[in-house]
Amino acid sequence: MYKKKKFFDLNYYKFLGSWTWILHRLTGLALIFYLSLHIWVINTLTGGATQFDEVMKFLSSPLFKLLEVGLWFVILFHAFNGIRVVFIDFFKGSLYHKKLFWLLMVIAFVMWASGSYIILSHL
Repeated sequence: MYKKKKFFDLNYYKFLGSWTWILHRLTGLALIFYLSLHIWVINTLTGGATQFDEVMKFLSSPLFKLLEVGLWFVILFHAFNGIRVVFIDFFKGSLYHKKLFWLLMVIAFVMWASGSYIILSHL
């Protein structure tokens, strides 16, 4: 077990659990940002059909399709890492958390690749 010697000791962050903890929080923040953006887009419905169609045309651009692929990654990472956290907390998963992480990330990657293909096939 590694013990932090200083507040700014970056060697502590070389462990898988530390990086998954950080990425889980960052993906949570990204999902909050996306939810806010989604609510704003839905709010454009109050401006009429033409305004909504203009916003949807802008959001259908190839750039936003790539951002949707990134969003799909964020959703899958956050969801599968959340499942890993539940296993660690309730089912003695700390004994095998690295294997569990890689197993869930392989499943998430397969889902990400297939979902990304579907998203990008509509370009």
